[in-house]
Amino acid sequence: MYSKLKIILILAAVLLASGCTSVPEKDGHAEKTPQESKITLLFAGDVMAHRPNFNMSDYSKIWRDIQEPILLSDLAFANIESPVDGSRPFSTFPNFNMHPSYPDAAIKAGFNVFSLVNNHTNDQGIDGIKATFNWAQNLQKMTAFSDRPLYFSGINKTPDGNISYQIIKKGLWTILFCAVTEILNRNDYKSYMNYMPAKEAERKAFIEYVSKLRKENNCDLFILSFHSNEPEYVADVSKEQRSYYYELLDAGIDVIWANHPHVVRERELIGSIETGRIKKLIMYGNGNTISAQRWEPKFDRPSNARENTGDGLMFSVTYTKHGSGTPPEITETKPYYITTYINTAWEFVIKNLDDKFIQYLKDVERTNWASYIEARKKITENTKEILTWQ
Repeated sequence: MYSKLKIILILAAVLLASGCTSVPEKDGHAEKTPQESKITLLFAGDVMAHRPNFNMSDYSKIWRDIQEPILLSDLAFANIESPVDGSRPFSTFPNFNMHPSYPDAAIKAGFNVFSLVNNHTNDQGIDGIKATFNWAQNLQKMTAFSDRPLYFSGINKTPDGNISYQIIKKGLWTILFCAVTEILNRNDYKSYMNYMPAKEAERKAFIEYVSKLRKENNCDLFILSFHSNEPEYVADVSKEQRSYYYELLDAGIDVIWANHPHVVRERELIGSIETGRIKKLIMYGNGNTISAQRWEPKFDRPSNARENTGDGLMFSVTYTKHGSGTPPEITETKPYYITTYINTAWEFVIKNLDDKFIQYLKDVERTNWASYIEARKKITENTKEILTWQ
């Protein structure tokens, strides 16, 4: 057993280091059956709108250069960190508001599953919550029979205090999706949200709820969007938070997609020693997908902690089922590092954080940006992808 496990660990470590991970089965080759099916999920981070963002005239520019991996995924997830209310003006920090045209551009880019609950959900009071719910519900109805239906979780039509969720059907796959937050900036109207305080009793009750929900719903994957009660802008993960996530996995969650720190954190793939297969995933923070928190880059100090808010991660995960009754397993992962770039028109747009973009900056003689992005690429790529066997 030891020698076989050691071989698996070595193979997995090599594959993880390559950036695009094809995870081997225990016997070293993929089992082929007529019923084999795959689904590719892409997880981004926070979609935010500060003043420089919503002052742009064409929001499609934000997404133009990173659309390919989004559209290649079956389901692409993002967290909308703001109410969406077209009857009120756009509003920046500390009380956010977006017009529908802003997140609609993300939808046109290919995102189709959204968390709507976080510490800014009630920034515009009850009217903002209701407007956001109506916007999301209308879009979900309009796209229900389209090639790329939309799904939302996190806020509710009535203040019953219950935690709601979505059942997503995609081909041969059934996915249970639930978005919750542990943190609110104010306590108003919390009964309209999937809010669960970060207290011991409430966490225990939520673990029990998760277990019950999984047993009641026959699904292939249970995905939890989790807006965590942790310090912002901190890359390290606390032992307490990690332990809590493990308990949620044990209760029936397959994927924990955490947000709130606004910086890219590590990812953890969790495999079974018994089967040699990887089934569980924790993303401890995918950073900002778009924001203007880094509105004045410190070109001479690229490693300054605040600079992390300008970079993000889109993490692609492929799950495979090898036949009826076979549990899904993770067979491929790929990180896409992205960065928010301020162009010469002072528009905040997303670029791939890669050598091609660095070379472009050199070619157009934006030397301060070129050296800065080169340093940011090295910093962001150092975020860990951990493989844990249990």
